[in-house]
Amino acid sequence: MSLRRGILNVVLRLTEKRHLARATDPMELREAFERKARFWFRAPRGSRFVDARMDGVPVTWAYGPGVGDEGPIILYLHGGGYVFGSPRTHRAMVARLSGITRLPAVLPDYRLAPEHVFPAALEDALAVYIELSAQREVILGGDSAGGGLALALLGEILKHGLRRPAGVFCFSPLTDMTYSGDSMVANRQADAMLPAKRAGELGDMYLQGVSPRDPRASPLFAQMRGAPPVWMAAGDTEILLDDTRRMAARLREQGVDVTEEIKHDLPHVWPVFGPVLLPEAGETLTRLAGWISRLRQSSGDS
Repeated sequence: MSLRRGILNVVLRLTEKRHLARATDPMELREAFERKARFWFRAPRGSRFVDARMDGVPVTWAYGPGVGDEGPIILYLHGGGYVFGSPRTHRAMVARLSGITRLPAVLPDYRLAPEHVFPAALEDALAVYIELSAQREVILGGDSAGGGLALALLGEILKHGLRRPAGVFCFSPLTDMTYSGDSMVANRQADAMLPAKRAGELGDMYLQGVSPRDPRASPLFAQMRGAPPVWMAAGDTEILLDDTRRMAARLREQGVDVTEEIKHDLPHVWPVFGPVLLPEAGETLTRLAGWISRLRQSSGDS
């Protein structure tokens, strides 16, 4: 592990974790994340971003340096607890992945809670997926709540017999909104970024009384038989560690090909920090790109 990993964990523990523990206003959370993303997260030189709409949903197209419109499309769903985050906060990382894979990407600006409650985010993600998949093959991805949203979307795709994505990948996904994983307690001190005591509050803003066991909110409880390959990564000190471990086990029980990467002492959604701040971020994106390349080979690169 790199020296920068240890430094970043200390900085996150002293700043971001404390901020997330005390901030209660959704607008404050959004504005702070947008401001920090502009300062810390830099796309590779030569990246391009194009704003558009798909079936009424605002989206941002992200192209890494020299990437065109050929090949499958990465549909990426940003994290932020269904309350904050946007294509702007995640587009630098997605442009980097686009450049490595040589594939274009789309980031939906899905509706956020508490103004728009469950299942608004899923409805927006599904609308964009249906339009994209009618044109091209799609690879689904997301992080944190967006990773859970990607898996929930996969469950809806399978349930309704829609065209399957070529694969699904997630960084530190939130898959269980009952927050019943042992790591929620076991890692509450070790997690460098997320305060465990706030998880339920953000979840309540989104669910507004809906059962957290609804598979459209918690894909851990979804039927996934017949799903395409799934790739997931999480850190072993995250409070959401068991969301990945249990999701991987459930998928395997249903016959799904799962690649599971559990890395030591890396912060929540570490690829977003980029290789300058965190060498492991670039290494993980490179491994993911290799997995995507193998997906394309096995599907005939349709």
